[in-house]
Amino acid sequence: MMGPSMMGQPMPWHGAPPGGASYLVQVTLHDGTLVTFDSYLSPQEGSIPLRLGLTLLVLLGTVIVVSLIAVRWVTGPLSALATAAEKLGRDIDRPPLEESGPVEVRRAAGAFNLMQQRLSRFLSDRTRVLTAMSHDLKTPLTRLRLRMETVDDPVLREKIGKDLDEMQSMVTQTLDYMRDSSRSEATQQVDLMAMLETLQIDFRDTGHAVDIKGALAQPYVGRPLALRRCLTNLVENAIRYGGRATIELEDTAKQVVVRIVDDGPGMPDEELERAFEPFYRGERSRSRETGGTGLGLGIARNIARAHGGELVLKNRPGGGLEAHLSLPRQTN
Repeated sequence: MMGPSMMGQPMPWHGAPPGGASYLVQVTLHDGTLVTFDSYLSPQEGSIPLRLGLTLLVLLGTVIVVSLIAVRWVTGPLSALATAAEKLGRDIDRPPLEESGPVEVRRAAGAFNLMQQRLSRFLSDRTRVLTAMSHDLKTPLTRLRLRMETVDDPVLREKIGKDLDEMQSMVTQTLDYMRDSSRSEATQQVDLMAMLETLQIDFRDTGHAVDIKGALAQPYVGRPLALRRCLTNLVENAIRYGGRATIELEDTAKQVVVRIVDDGPGMPDEELERAFEPFYRGERSRSRETGGTGLGLGIARNIARAHGGELVLKNRPGGGLEAHLSLPRQTN
């Protein structure tokens, strides 16, 4: 899209007295409209440098004002479009953009609104299908549990029960991972410090060591159930592979950083990103003793990204693994 163009040159002014000077400036707007500014100086006035300088100064100021208005008219809707694109990941059901401004900007805003509608409809359809699948899968699992009770061998019955529990956990976590129900939860003020202290007490009651270093002074605007699940998955992962978990907190005006570290063996660097893939489990965790379905980290990252944040894994220099969770604070 072409911006305003300007050209100026002295030229004769038809219909004006002979002599003197005529100054013509033309500005072409983005839609092709031509704005013309002209000024005529008589021979007597043309000989006065001060009058000529003032005329040119007024002319230049007028051109600058018109150009700024035109640029603002174009860039204002583009700024709104960029803000909407940034916030789309946090709230797919946010209000549509106002389709205003130049023709090109209106077309871009209309295409953005259409994309948002299609994404929202796709996610809603997928959620309904997965909810139906979850309901239908409960029936055969319930039948298997009832039939398990008829098995006389207690050892075999216990093995079947463990397999059914594992199947139930895998089905539930798989559906939750695909459905990403955290996005449907309303945002509100969340006391993350109190939430972490509650998790610490819950894990300590079950015999697991969880320590907290640092503090969070201000509440965080987010989805409380989703955030609790994200933090629970990360602490459970640290305890499962490291025996204990240490939660380190950092609070700034722009973001909240939660580091959950353990004293485990860590992971090869090439597996740090693959750990977030569905059902991926490192060589050290492929056993019944460690448990898990390989979905906890993926679900935690989905929740972090739904809040506009990020979750990464890092190997600690002294050994162990660090889950680095960053959650940006909303500025408006």
